[in-house]
Amino acid sequence: MNHPPWWQGRRGEGYVAVQAVLFGLILLGPTGKGMLPPWPAASHSVVTACGLALAVVGVLISARAAIGLGRNLTPLPHPRDDCQLVDTGLYGWVRHPIYFGLILAGLGWALFVQGWLTLAWTGLLLVFFDIKSRREEAWLMARFPAYAAYRQRVRKLIPYLY
Repeated sequence: MNHPPWWQGRRGEGYVAVQAVLFGLILLGPTGKGMLPPWPAASHSVVTACGLALAVVGVLISARAAIGLGRNLTPLPHPRDDCQLVDTGLYGWVRHPIYFGLILAGLGWALFVQGWLTLAWTGLLLVFFDIKSRREEAWLMARFPAYAAYRQRVRKLIPYLY
């Protein structure tokens, strides 16, 4: 049997560590203010308000998706041994709604703080979730034969787009 590298862990523990670092960068890391050109002053209040709204909506989507998973929820990409396939509710809209909500929240936070680097960290989070979801979906395909059909009808990370 082919084992993942030691830093990744057998159930994807390394993904959780990288994810935590990216969350820290988005929330607490350098925003780019003072290092990069400022955002247009005329858009400050509108961008700040839209950013806050997107951040709140993103957190609510992630929370609702986590609740929708119920006992299946785990921070690791490897599914729990006793899990069931969830493909209804938000999971009928996008295969990884928790990730989608967190990306949306990161985008909203970047707009709220008006930080170019925060926007870049969020872009890295999107790329990271794409990579993490590939591994997660390989495990789900092995566990659930119906997952192949689910993948065909529901987008992965961004509803109706990707």
